[in-house]
Amino acid sequence: MRKLPIGIQGFEKLITSDFVYVDKTEYIYKLVSTGKVYFLSRPRRFGKSLLVSTMKAYWQGKKELFRGLKIEELQNGEWIPHPVFHFDFDGGFNFGNLTGLESILDEQLMRWEKEYNIKPDDYITNVSDNELNALGKRFRYLIVEAYRQTGFRVVILVDEYDKSLLEVMEQPELEEHNKSVFKGFFGSLKSFDEYLEFVFITGVTKFEKVSIFSDLNQLRDISFNRNYAGICGITEQEIKDNFSLEIKSFAEEYNLSQDECLERLKQTYDGYHFHPRGVSVYNPFSLLNAFADHEFRSYWFETGTPTFLVRRIANSSFDVRKFTNRTLYANERRLSNYRADNSDLVPLLYQTGYLTIADYDSSSQEYTLSFPNKEVEYSLLESLIPEYSLNYNSGTGNDIFTLRRYVEDGNFDGIRDILTALFAGIPYTQKASPFEHYFQSVIYIIFTLLGKSIICEMHTATGRIDCVLQAKSFIYIFEFKRDDTAENALKQIDENGYALPFIADKRRLYKIGVVFDSEKRVLKEWKAEEFIAREISSRSQ
Repeated sequence: MRKLPIGIQGFEKLITSDFVYVDKTEYIYKLVSTGKVYFLSRPRRFGKSLLVSTMKAYWQGKKELFRGLKIEELQNGEWIPHPVFHFDFDGGFNFGNLTGLESILDEQLMRWEKEYNIKPDDYITNVSDNELNALGKRFRYLIVEAYRQTGFRVVILVDEYDKSLLEVMEQPELEEHNKSVFKGFFGSLKSFDEYLEFVFITGVTKFEKVSIFSDLNQLRDISFNRNYAGICGITEQEIKDNFSLEIKSFAEEYNLSQDECLERLKQTYDGYHFHPRGVSVYNPFSLLNAFADHEFRSYWFETGTPTFLVRRIANSSFDVRKFTNRTLYANERRLSNYRADNSDLVPLLYQTGYLTIADYDSSSQEYTLSFPNKEVEYSLLESLIPEYSLNYNSGTGNDIFTLRRYVEDGNFDGIRDILTALFAGIPYTQKASPFEHYFQSVIYIIFTLLGKSIICEMHTATGRIDCVLQAKSFIYIFEFKRDDTAENALKQIDENGYALPFIADKRRLYKIGVVFDSEKRVLKEWKAEEFIAREISSRSQ
């Protein structure tokens, strides 16, 4: 058993304690040798903190930690230690009160002021200065003094800058307050360019109108840069180069070939694209945990999906079916900036890792977005279903596990009863036509969670089928109607020849008409009939 760096965010500890390290130092050399001020956006648990910690060790001149790594080969000059100010906002801090962010900044400044023997009387503060300006003034004085004492320009590393904004997104006043703190603290860095050697800022989200971006207008955003698409996460080649022992062991546990094991890992944890022609990367947190446990679990998702995000999806008019039918589109500007007052969920879902780039149209410069992998798809939908139906409860049998057994067994009464209960549990809203949006979403989520071959709105030569569900022994063709009759729903299936694509299939084929009463907000009518091959043939003629 080798030591896998699960939860290890410090580069020095990782190297000195003999953890497995996927060498990303070539990217660092590229950054420091070609530019000065950078921003990188990546989802949580993607290795941003380890990357920043590695940069910190590099700028501190700790050459011994980099023996055998790519940067040792590339670095021709001396390893010169620079003053490094590393701001880490992902340390379990409490941003939920009005002075939480200021307290964190004050704590870090005091530590560095002690290191450089700076006393409060050494810098000028006016009585009229408010606390925010005072913090910024202390930081600027610290930068100049560190440069004066060492003779070397300063390196500033800011990890998870937006943590103090994401955690208070449902508290607009506190969010605006924290933005003001950033403006007073980091806003004047541009005018101190002569004292700065390197600036690197990371976060999940690039918040629009945060002065850390508008004031640092020389900042280079590499979030969509093809050359840095693999700077965080783990590529398939890196898995093969660094984890051959883990793959072999994992495959033996599941009685799979190594290629089969890799394919299953790929479907579960791969698929993140941060440039349309860039390398695809695996979620490192999930992958390492899967290697350690020999389990295909939803590790990344289980570390915590923001409840505000789940509620915002459910309470909006967002069509969740677009997650998998590849009808979510955006351009780079839409994806790279986020405003809290914007009702558009797509940029937030992309930046937080629930959507990724699936395709790109260079002529229109338009991205197509989708789920990156099975972990994200099933986990997000499972967390959404209780928001769409208050009756989703395993204790009452109204759950995906019971429904899966009914689908496999061809138990139509059981399927109907669960759907009836789920639709009866749709929460009341004041929005126009909310029921249609909710019941369509519930159908899509529930059937997708079954893990079966499901196609919603399947296109055929004669029309568009609402839903096709394929189980081991059965195929179900659903037609959903609102304020109509089940007979008309079945008639539409017949007249449009929806069964024709399955005429050669040996499984039993059923057509099911489902009708909803939008006024009473219930499943009103249900009718199921079995097709036989000669019926399909005669109707096709």
